[in-house]
Amino acid sequence: MIFTWEFKLGAIRLVTDKGMSVIKAASSLGIREGILRKWKAKWEAEGEEAFPGNGNQNSRESEVARLMAENHDHKNRQAQGQKNKKLIARRAATF
Repeated sequence: MIFTWEFKLGAIRLVTDKGMSVIKAASSLGIREGILRKWKAKWEAEGEEAFPGNGNQNSRESEVARLMAENHDHKNRQAQGQKNKKLIARRAATF
């Protein structure tokens, strides 16, 4: 299930502004306690960037994704280089 930014913030505010326990707030909203705890921690750590919505990533998540893709490409090039070295060595051995 996908929750809107407004819903997540409203759920967090039940706990932070209204003083409701996480368990009670989650139960009243029909969500799991762990989800609300995760949202609250994310909001406290990242503020406005915590819930970019619609599949958008915050700047930290974007950077991690970019670095992971770069690392994947590097590993592929390295593996291809190793294959090329073996091929060259085999061809050199036949001469």
